[in-house]
Amino acid sequence: MKGFLNTNFLLDNDSAVRLYENAVKGLPIFDFHCHLSPQEVWENNPYKNITEVWLGGDHYKWRAMRMHGIGEKYITGSASDWEKFSAWADTVQHLMGNPLYHWTHMELRMFFGIDKILNKHSAREIFDECNDKLKKPDFRPRGFIERSNVKFIGTTDDPVSTLEYHKLLTNDESFHAMIAPTFRPDGALFIERPTFKRWIEKLENVSGFTVASLDHFLQALKQRVDYFHEHGGRASDHDIQKMDYVQTTKEEIQAIFEKRMRDEELSEADITSYRSFLLTELGKMYAEKEWVMQLHMGAMRSNNTKMTNLLGPDTGFDSVGETNFAEGISRFLDALDQQDALPRTVLFNLNQKDNPVLAGMMGNFYEEGVPGKVQLGSGWWHLDHIDGMERQMKDLANVGLLSHFIGMLTDSRSFLSFARHDYFRRILCNLLGDWVEKGLVPTDMEFLENMVKNIGYHNAEKFFLQR
Repeated sequence: MKGFLNTNFLLDNDSAVRLYENAVKGLPIFDFHCHLSPQEVWENNPYKNITEVWLGGDHYKWRAMRMHGIGEKYITGSASDWEKFSAWADTVQHLMGNPLYHWTHMELRMFFGIDKILNKHSAREIFDECNDKLKKPDFRPRGFIERSNVKFIGTTDDPVSTLEYHKLLTNDESFHAMIAPTFRPDGALFIERPTFKRWIEKLENVSGFTVASLDHFLQALKQRVDYFHEHGGRASDHDIQKMDYVQTTKEEIQAIFEKRMRDEELSEADITSYRSFLLTELGKMYAEKEWVMQLHMGAMRSNNTKMTNLLGPDTGFDSVGETNFAEGISRFLDALDQQDALPRTVLFNLNQKDNPVLAGMMGNFYEEGVPGKVQLGSGWWHLDHIDGMERQMKDLANVGLLSHFIGMLTDSRSFLSFARHDYFRRILCNLLGDWVEKGLVPTDMEFLENMVKNIGYHNAEKFFLQR
């Protein structure tokens, strides 16, 4: 009988253990999409306590605590850090079956050397032990990155950012991981938002362009793409809640743009046309720079109006959308491909029923000499659990080439979340090991070990940095 979180955690057969031991240990991390703060890395300040590290900004945990019936005072409110940690500890013991249960204990062990089970009875002891260790210099942001053997971090950045801290970190010879900005133009794409015109004012300030027309707008965005590229940017990212795509003309979009700048109401057709046009123009900019384009699709955001008004977006009230975007994504990728302007692309979906749709889509677009030019992204957000990751890889393997898969990302705001890479790699080794044990693949362990190393690190490095 296996003990909880033992050496062979998630490894159910001898082949899986062998793959993990020979291919995963010592493998560095290429975390190509996250929400870490470069300012925190640069400043490298000590943490007050484990609550700040663990619960600050982590809407995964906030959501779980609310479902457990914890009051908002103990989540984002005025309770003390100890009271918030205690409320989280009480929640954890009810999270068995949720990846948060595994991640919590993996992080305690990996970073703090704590093997105890977190619950309401052990909370005080673990709180104090973690806080004692957080006083040490290597328990700061840079220390967590270095001890996790992270080689690359792709942050998520607004085009109007000056990238001040990225530049400082690039010039800091004492810091060895690469932290690259990722171009996330939500402010430009969501023309219907009340903040659109205020965002354009920020764009004017940083780009030096006065946005008096659609052409000026595109020129300002191009300037920001150039700026990001100059400072290490090699990827973009987009929140695509619903992927409708229509062919339109620049003249039509100019009229829609002018209408919005006059504060006139836009129709749904106007919004779809505008977003289709701008995504295509941005895609061409990315292709010119040989960037990767990431599309995170299918989130249904800010469902609780009352709490969103109180706390703002990204606070734990988003869920899985019910959307079929097969035709829209096909038209979008094809529009770029017809112009020889389709960048390397990662398609993330949040509803696992759409895995086969996107896995099949990958085979429609290719480029000679570029294995896996269009990728099915890893199990993301509500799917980054054991079943979600296994199903994503099986669906990918069923209609594509699993060996070219670019693997895992944290999508996190926490410097402790790098444990998720080990979680994913164990699931990957177990999946392949199970196929060996069942006779579904040959017992060619050398090939399979290289495959694990590639999926765990090298494929992503090559895909994003073309190394």
